[in-house]
Amino acid sequence: MEDILEYSIQLAMLRQLLSEKLINKQEYFKIKRLLMEKYKISSDLTC
Repeated sequence: MEDILEYSIQLAMLRQLLSEKLINKQEYFKIKRLLMEKYKISSDLTC
């Protein structure tokens, strides 16, 4: 359960970077994919 919480926090931080234009969409999706692999998230239900 802690893994899901950590993943959620990191994903929220990642979205913030994207919204502040500190990273681009390509970087966002690359990092998101790496986070999904790290936390063993098999599906993406977010938009």
